[in-house]
Amino acid sequence: MAQRFTLAELDAAAALLHGGGVLAYPTEAVFGLGCDPHDHIAFERVFALKQRPTTQGVLLIAADFAQVERYIDFDQVPPEVLADVRASWPGPHTWIFPRSAAVPDWVAGAHAGIALRVTAHEPAAALCRAFGGALVSTSANPHGQPPARSAQTVAAYFGDALEGLLDAPLGGQASPTVIRDALTGAIIRA
Repeated sequence: MAQRFTLAELDAAAALLHGGGVLAYPTEAVFGLGCDPHDHIAFERVFALKQRPTTQGVLLIAADFAQVERYIDFDQVPPEVLADVRASWPGPHTWIFPRSAAVPDWVAGAHAGIALRVTAHEPAAALCRAFGGALVSTSANPHGQPPARSAQTVAAYFGDALEGLLDAPLGGQASPTVIRDALTGAIIRA
């Protein structure tokens, strides 16, 4: 059984992530699987748990803009676009940006950009603050199964294969966040 953490144990959850662990945690609508985006071995374990091709890429979730700015290629982003995106954050808005060299190739998969979200969901934001940076965020479910909306479903899907679970409430959204292209506004995932 995965080690369960409460919101009072965020430092221990962050230590698990820093140690290469994979952690399930609540987001705005569903539980996500997360790890340090710069830890390739942990990242591969996320995809093994999901039984999903690594070419699909994942988004990064953060507590504030400072945790994601290193991943954006600002030379390709007009100032008004950046201002519009920043005005939507923190919030349930995921934006795809041209990616900087700081984005590990495995995080973006076969995509040219990087999907980023500065969340207003306090349990996820608090986890990012405790970790000290952005985290991988991909729905906690085996590929083809519905995303987990409870800690019990996470445990049923992954059992002992998952190291950690932050047992805290989901946000109030009915479905995962919309993903939009920051440059064009096009909806990538409704």
